[in-house]
Amino acid sequence: MKIVFSRKGFDSTAGGVPSPIVDGVPVSLPIPAADRSSTSYAQRGHGDLVEAVTRGRIARDALCHDDPMFADGHVWFGQCAAAEGHLRKHAVGPGDVFLFFGLFAEPETGERHHRLFGWQQIACHGEPSGLRDHPQWRDPPRPHPHLSGDWPSNNAIYFGPGDLARTAAPQLRLTRPGGPLNTWRVPGWLRRLGLTYHANPKRWLPGDALDSAKRGQEFICDIGEEPEPRRWLDAVRQAMANEAR
Repeated sequence: MKIVFSRKGFDSTAGGVPSPIVDGVPVSLPIPAADRSSTSYAQRGHGDLVEAVTRGRIARDALCHDDPMFADGHVWFGQCAAAEGHLRKHAVGPGDVFLFFGLFAEPETGERHHRLFGWQQIACHGEPSGLRDHPQWRDPPRPHPHLSGDWPSNNAIYFGPGDLARTAAPQLRLTRPGGPLNTWRVPGWLRRLGLTYHANPKRWLPGDALDSAKRGQEFICDIGEEPEPRRWLDAVRQAMANEAR
């Protein structure tokens, strides 16, 4: 099994601000879309929120890149170009798990931090035209951007069970308390097993901390059959399933 830490949603470049935490729940705002989208922030239920966090710079009727798409316990996630090439190089496929993370702001202090906000276990993946006949495929409930328009030749969709986090639990926060932003708290086994884009030993800091790469979308760890990472993954998914209080 492989665990993929997948960077998504608003950041300092795409959107220009962190995504918010609303009533104890992280809300990952999809990045703005110039084309290949027919879904607005208002249609996603984020109209008021996107105008508030961007102070009107992004309007409620602006188009968004609705990806990854979560609905009814399933996820549709599209990838292409160099990031998809990286996933293919490391043979990411059925049974592997995406852990989606993004940039968020603490509601009381405004502190920026990276946080896990959703997960997906891959049931099937491939070129969109070839997935519709797959026995595990389901059509998405809304138009998915990677299912229409012109994309690079390696455009792919990943489909499978998954969900959004229902709480901003402390164990879902990646950034170490007090920062800086890209210094993450990580489980000890991650240092031992390795993470793509983080081969430089200087990135692995004392106290199970990681100087995470500032660029790159898909960071992959091959955990094989090891039980400790699987227990960690189960605990993360359980934390996401808990309701905010």
